[in-house]
Amino acid sequence: MGKTAYKRLLGSQSFRQRLLLATLSSTPILIEDIRADETWPGLRNHEISLLRLFETVCDDCHVEINETGTKLKYKPGTIVGGRQHRAHDCGVSRSIAYFLEPLIVLCLFAKQPLTIRLKGITNDSKDPSVDTFKSTALPILKRFGVPSEGLELKIESRGLPPDGGGEVILSLPVVQSLSAVSWIDEGFVKKIRGTTFSTRVSVQFENSMIKATRGIINPLVSDVHIFSDHRSGPQAGNSPGYGISLVAETTSGCFISADTAVFHSRDDDTSSLVDDAKRDLMPPEDIAVQTANALLGEIAQSGVVDSTHQGLLFLLCALCPQDVSKVRVGKLSQYGVETLRNIRDFLNLKFIIKPEPNSQSVFLKCVGYGMKNLSRKVS
Repeated sequence: MGKTAYKRLLGSQSFRQRLLLATLSSTPILIEDIRADETWPGLRNHEISLLRLFETVCDDCHVEINETGTKLKYKPGTIVGGRQHRAHDCGVSRSIAYFLEPLIVLCLFAKQPLTIRLKGITNDSKDPSVDTFKSTALPILKRFGVPSEGLELKIESRGLPPDGGGEVILSLPVVQSLSAVSWIDEGFVKKIRGTTFSTRVSVQFENSMIKATRGIINPLVSDVHIFSDHRSGPQAGNSPGYGISLVAETTSGCFISADTAVFHSRDDDTSSLVDDAKRDLMPPEDIAVQTANALLGEIAQSGVVDSTHQGLLFLLCALCPQDVSKVRVGKLSQYGVETLRNIRDFLNLKFIIKPEPNSQSVFLKCVGYGMKNLSRKVS
């Protein structure tokens, strides 16, 4: 066997996408100088957990990390998916949604449909909530030809920072290939759905959020339903908090989302929110107003997805067959730009970008990489 040729990369940026695209393109990577100049150098706990997750759903991965964690060698294996009987602990430094995006894209091309339990944080302020992921990311997959049968994200329990305790079950079918899309019409908002949640606090918090949200949205959209999900006991996880997820569905089948979560540490002696925490937490009415306004802002961007899901959209377009995909998004987010760069670097694929002169939106067009699931037979 010849010596393995590694693609050399520097720094910690775009770690998830580098790992994902390296695996899909069967490209061994060597990442050096990972936070080498920081007080706490090297890979973070959630990045190591993501590596372990990839090892779980792939065969013959090779991972080598130096003592300081500043250097990583990763040689991809075969994507197998399958039913995982052992839950994966995502930790508490990033939420479960941080792991979900690369996992679903990766395992669409696995040998077997994936079923896996993920434990950790379901709602926080860094990543999209699992509610938003379920109601927005999964419909985006369907747009690219992923079948509805076997596609599910079930929330077993909630978990908020700092102590987590949440759990979800992801079921994902496999595909032989994705379908190229022409998706440039965002349509008009026809209905808005939402979910409020609360853990280890009064259910009244949710009632306040629903009332405040309706005060903003109902004058604009008549079809509004907001469901409540109050958890107690083991299903409430280990930390108190509350929040809301809102999703607007348009006449052309677009799903635009926004969410917010509020949380604080717990007083172990009294099993209640301490007085300082009560003062620090944003009132539920303010949470609702903030999220509703964020949703309206995303709708005004005139894209087929919100800014949070631009990266997922571009990845799916890039992995389509060698046919043209056209999409329209609002103002390019930083994450969206980083995704386009990573696609170029790993797949040697460039998007044609054309701004829409009369709005903030941008048209993008690309010819797919032609990713195929060679282990998947056509029935």
